Amino acid sequence: MVMDDPLDFEKEDPLFPAHRPNKRKKVIGLDDLLLDYFETGKDELKAKAVKAKHAPRGHNSDDEDTQAKEKKISEFCKIVEDCEEKTNEIGAIDDIPPWGQKIFGCQQPPSIPGDSGVENCQLLQSFCANEQLGFDLQIEQGEAFLEGMLMDGWLQKLVHTYGSVEDSVASWTLTKLLYSSNKKLQASAANFWDSILSIDEADKPLVKLGYFPSYSVLKCAILSYGYLFDTPGNKASNSERVAAGSLDDGPPQNIIAWLRVVSACCKIRKVHSIFSPSEAEELLVIVISLFLDRGLEGLLLILGECLNSLVLYFNTSEWESSCVMVAESIAQRVTMDLNCLRIVDCITGTNNRSKFLRSQLALQLLKISFGLKVASVEKILKLVTSINVKEKECDFFRLYVYLGLMDTLLFSSDAFRDKTVIVDSWRNYLRNCSTQIGCRNWRFYAPMARNKASYLLQGASSRKSAHGGSISAP
Repeated sequence: MVMDDPLDFEKEDPLFPAHRPNKRKKVIGLDDLLLDYFETGKDELKAKAVKAKHAPRGHNSDDEDTQAKEKKISEFCKIVEDCEEKTNEIGAIDDIPPWGQKIFGCQQPPSIPGDSGVENCQLLQSFCANEQLGFDLQIEQGEAFLEGMLMDGWLQKLVHTYGSVEDSVASWTLTKLLYSSNKKLQASAANFWDSILSIDEADKPLVKLGYFPSYSVLKCAILSYGYLFDTPGNKASNSERVAAGSLDDGPPQNIIAWLRVVSACCKIRKVHSIFSPSEAEELLVIVISLFLDRGLEGLLLILGECLNSLVLYFNTSEWESSCVMVAESIAQRVTMDLNCLRIVDCITGTNNRSKFLRSQLALQLLKISFGLKVASVEKILKLVTSINVKEKECDFFRLYVYLGLMDTLLFSSDAFRDKTVIVDSWRNYLRNCSTQIGCRNWRFYAPMARNKASYLLQGASSRKSAHGGSISAP
């Protein structure tokens, strides 16, 4: 009997707690750990052996991992390259220069005759001979005296009082207008010529005048200002001309007075034709070209008035042929970029002549762009609408320019009011451009071409509703 064992009566007593046997703790020794480790390692080796058995020959798991990593890296690099390409396409819009063409280069010194002869005019002689006026005037001081009278407005009043202007005085004031560096003297001379080149209600001149500003004098003045737009085919870019320019480049200070005297010359066409039709055409080309000079943006009002005066200068029989000549001349000198849209949009007149000029200018620009010898609206429309916006090689920038010019051609004048087939074809193409160019298409100028088409389509729809459901030009 073991000493720790309970007695017999203790086993029979129910109140006595039963003795619970001690639980034996399982001890995991180092040998057990090693055994489990080797058994697990064998299972992994077996799994690897099975994979190697079923895998293609010449490859192992390490090669597969390497190839998978290389594949992921190549896919990632491709995504990065695509993103960079799209980013470059978006940023390429910044590479397009804004509208603008350098119209004036280095200014030349004017070739003004030294002796104008104004000291011998009868006006000064009368002042010198009349002692009652109280003037102690010397002949040498005659020009300075006239300048003072011109700037004070007295010369203009005297001319209207006498009713005539001497040729020497008229020539002298025109020279001051075109070449003087004194801004007040320029403005006073411009007011003087605007006053004497006027007619009354009976279409009669207010002042008898024998000397008029000729085309040769005005053309010589604009060339001395450094005018660069005179040679046909001269399509140098803005950057090239800036590089070739000098410190004297820029708009001349006498350009406002020049524009004012040209406008004044057009007002007396009923009384006296100062310019021939060909000379008026050249002046109209010059004035339209000035809209491309960014340095003259502050003169849009004066430029518009001068443009409208020249447009109304032509007779009815002269206008149509002269308009075509002007449009062809400008189209040969303007590059096929944003300058095309700028120069067309700047012709803002609401009269029929301005609308016809705007339409003809768009027609000639499209004709030269497509290399056509004969300008046919139907053929040009077919060429423009044949541009497939889904093609990868589609030039959206050129399409953007074509959209603006074609819409101007069709809707600037009333020539296509009854040609609903042409207008319907154009409207359908605008709808295709606005829907087929996706919103996620970030190719060069694609978003702007889509927005342009949507805007023009909205205008075509408004014209349709305005004309009782039939699309027609305004």
